[in-house]
Formats: sequence, C-alpha cells, structure tokens
Amino acid sequence: MDTARTFCNYFGKEFFKPSVADEFETRHAAGWHNRCRAGKQFQFHESFSMKKIETTLSGVLLLEPRVFDDDRGFFLESYNQRAFIELGIPEPFVQDNHSCSEKNVIRGLHYQILQPQGKLVRAVTGEILDVVVDLRGGSPTFGKWEAFRLSGENKKMLWIPPGFAHGFRVMSDNAHVLYKTTDFYEPKHERTLAWNDSELNINWQLDGQPNVIPNVSAKDKRGTSFAKAEKFDKRR
Repeated sequence: MDTARTFCNYFGKEFFKPSVADEFETRHAAGWHNRCRAGKQFQFHESFSMKKIETTLSGVLLLEPRVFDDDRGFFLESYNQRAFIELGIPEPFVQDNHSCSEKNVIRGLHYQILQPQGKLVRAVTGEILDVVVDLRGGSPTFGKWEAFRLSGENKKMLWIPPGFAHGFRVMSDNAHVLYKTTDFYEPKHERTLAWNDSELNINWQLDGQPNVIPNVSAKDKRGTSFAKAEKFDKRR
C-alpha cells in the first residue's frame, strides 16, 4: 500500500489540539503555514497522506483520503494535483459530473470508444456498488470486472483509467455520485455494455432480494453484449 502527499487547509483553534496537531508530518519541505493574528483566522497548510490500494484490475486504484473530523463535522481533500501525480495518476481532469439516483437504480455500463475517459468516482451521500469492466485489448485483466462499495460514510474514491466500462447500482435509499473525467462527454462516441451480460455474469449483489427489479433506463436496457461490444484493441 503506497501513500502520497496531499495538502490540507483547516481553520479554527480546535485544529491545534494535540490529538489533531500530531497528524502533521513536518518532514515534507512542501508543507507551509501562515498565521494570522489579532483575532483573524489561523490557517495551517501541511502535507498529509492518501492511501492507494491496488485492485485486481490493472491500473484501477481504490483511494482513501485522510479525513479530519471534530464536533463541527469533517474536512478532506478529494483531489490534489501534486498528490495524484505522486500516486501515479498524472492525467488532468476536464469535466465534473454529479448524479442523484434512487435505490436499486443501475446506471451503465458506459464508455467512450473514442475520446476514452478516465474517471475519479466517489459517492458523497448514500452508498453505491461501483462496477468496472476491462475492455483493453492486451491488458492482463481484459474481460474481467470488479465491484467496489463507495459511500458517503467510507469516503473512498475509485480511479478508473481510460479503457474501462463503468456503472453502478445504488445500495442506499438514494445516492449522490460525483466523478471527474479526463476527457469531455461526446454522445456520438458513447457505448453501453449490457449490465446483465451473461458472459460477464456481474454480481450486482441482488442475492436475497428476489422481488427487486433494478431500475434501468431504456438506453441502458439496449446495452450490447460483451461478445459484440466494441473494444479498445479494435480502435488501435
């Protein structure tokens, strides 16, 4: 498990209680602080760690930001360019998306065959089962899938490189999902892989819920089977 530096701004005297101040790692030269006296706000900016967890899919990373919380709430950095470069994610992001969905909605599995998008996904409220499928020809995990639980409670994020189909099922009553992309949405290049493809046999964790019918859009119901889906090796 690797770590990389990330940078945090946090305001208020409570931040300097020993239990919180001990979190500072002052050995990093990049850390800096600025004190404002005479009753003004006290700002401290220092370097912290973000955990990087390897997954079974080549290039897909589960990220755990360090969270600072107290009786007022919490603070975290969801993105820091320098930290992400250290984690091995140098790609710039050009678009932010926000979706809200009800329980048992399944969105996906989506990808763009041209202008492929890398995605940084997180659930800010509720919980989702986030699913990715490797469509990269030549990849050691081509045709494999993995699912991850992302929630407002665990605050985990998922980095999905270009070349994957992506979708999710809402596990909670509703969920707000935010994701950043490395290229712009282009409808003419969008493709949909069937969420219920028999060859992939994705476990959407509906076991024990025999009467549950997933809420899937008309477009996603017309998703293509894995066998017939356009894959990235055919475009290179």
